Amino acid sequence: QVQLVESGGGLVQPGGSLRLLCAASGGTFSGFAMAWFRQAPGKEREFVARITWNLESVFYADSVEGRFTISRNRARNTMFLQMDNLKFEDTAVYYCAANRYYSSRIQDSGAYDYWGQGTQVTVSS
Repeated sequence: QVQLVESGGGLVQPGGSLRLLCAASGGTFSGFAMAWFRQAPGKEREFVARITWNLESVFYADSVEGRFTISRNRARNTMFLQMDNLKFEDTAVYYCAANRYYSSRIQDSGAYDYWGQGTQVTVSS
């Protein structure tokens, strides 16, 4: 079955950068939608960014627009989230998500069938 594994999280100071990686395996991903979500302690899981596997159509949450960049490498079945100018409020567990078809419910976690285990991002001075 499809498996997603995140990595790259860690501790960073405000204004710093991190790059998250999602390694996908267990299938072919042509036509998939791939996304990043995050969840802070005691908070609801929220949408961060989405990319379509084939045409690289991207969409960002307002809270990260201009600071985060989502990308993918089709040959390596890998997705990235480059996070720049990090803020305290970016602290969360970040999850990789995927769906085998494109949905108009881009920001709805229920629209994604596959999830990784999450990687912790902590922004602190």
